[in-house]
Amino acid sequence: MLQGGHWVRERWWYKLAHVCQRWRTLILGTACHLGLSLVCSYGTPVAEMLAHSPSLPLTIDHLDSDHVITAKHEEGIMIALQRRDYVRRIRLAMPAPNLQRLTEAMDEEFPMLEHLFISPSTSKDTRLALPHTLRAPSLRHLILLNFTFPIRSKSPSTQMGLGSTSPDVDFSPDDFLQQLSLMPQLETLWIRVDSSVPNHEVEGRAFHKPNMKHITLPNLRWFGFGGISAYLEALLPHITAPLLEKLDIMYFNLFKFSVPHLVQFMSTSENLRLISANLILQDKAVILSVKPHAGASAPALYLSIACRNVDSQVAFTAQVFKFLSPVLSAVMELTLFSWEHSLSSVMPDINLVLAHPSYWRDVLRPFSNVKSLSVHNGLAREISRSFPVGDGESQMELLPELNELKYYGLGDAGDAFTAFIDARQNAGHPITLVRQ
Repeated sequence: MLQGGHWVRERWWYKLAHVCQRWRTLILGTACHLGLSLVCSYGTPVAEMLAHSPSLPLTIDHLDSDHVITAKHEEGIMIALQRRDYVRRIRLAMPAPNLQRLTEAMDEEFPMLEHLFISPSTSKDTRLALPHTLRAPSLRHLILLNFTFPIRSKSPSTQMGLGSTSPDVDFSPDDFLQQLSLMPQLETLWIRVDSSVPNHEVEGRAFHKPNMKHITLPNLRWFGFGGISAYLEALLPHITAPLLEKLDIMYFNLFKFSVPHLVQFMSTSENLRLISANLILQDKAVILSVKPHAGASAPALYLSIACRNVDSQVAFTAQVFKFLSPVLSAVMELTLFSWEHSLSSVMPDINLVLAHPSYWRDVLRPFSNVKSLSVHNGLAREISRSFPVGDGESQMELLPELNELKYYGLGDAGDAFTAFIDARQNAGHPITLVRQ
């Protein structure tokens, strides 16, 4: 989404314009309405194309890592960059030496530039810098990976994505807030903060500073972050985004987890609706995807937690959900997946954890308003062990609003829930069991 899809598809009109003179006149006469542009990519004879084509906006697209950047490719990009008044989109991913030469050529105003994506081929490449003389008053979407700061902008940008390799030096939360304060019209913001310093050392550092700037982003609809929780927790108390609709969080190799400011940030965003949740256990990550409604095409909350350094996924998920319980209580539909390992010998520690039903109880407890639960991929028996089936009110401890339980699988997996369903029936809270 951030990278803009396959921009070479913007050549769709090339063949149509060669059908006949009438078609060519019609297409070029409505170029603005059709959003036509000339695409400069691999294999494009840029000089020849510009010499024999009408003055249309330019799209410079060199993102395929499988291509080797030759001197001819670089020359074509340079020629296109010289047409500053027509460049609308730039997307470059290549070795740092090539990028350095190309970015140095972007030292003036690009009045039409709306989308800029620049990234070195590998995260180990030397961090780059844009010329201070670069101006892009129409810029809407900015993604820079492994760039040094500060990045100055005088334009009312509406979309931005940023990345850095050293959050404690070049990309402190306070520095980042200063940059954001210059762009109050942001609608989309994505940041990934990597560090060569071991995570357990970074997490122990104090990112909070006294008198940090507080900013309001009144138009922000989507916020994405990748990095350690401590860095994000230092940012969020100083950001207000009342219209936020989508939140993407990717935590890397956590050694500890505490997110009180994330919960508070989500609670103050009135448009961030959480109704239908999927919990996915993978070999190296736990993923929570929550949509505003069951038929939504994209999640309102996407939380991915790399957990290679924890004893078990389920135990760690329970820890995470304990902090998120104030927002997870709004979820009404919950689906549980286990992908890739399916509780097999690939991850034997998972079997040891699932022998303790208390872990799954802690996972499910925050979803106090769930009415429909779906269980996939061999998890039925493990989940069923977490449900209390005693007399009295004890069997209402988990999922008290549940009225439908779906399971996906072969054989008699549904029998695992018999005791729980009978207990709810006797308590006057019947549950419908559905096999899919």
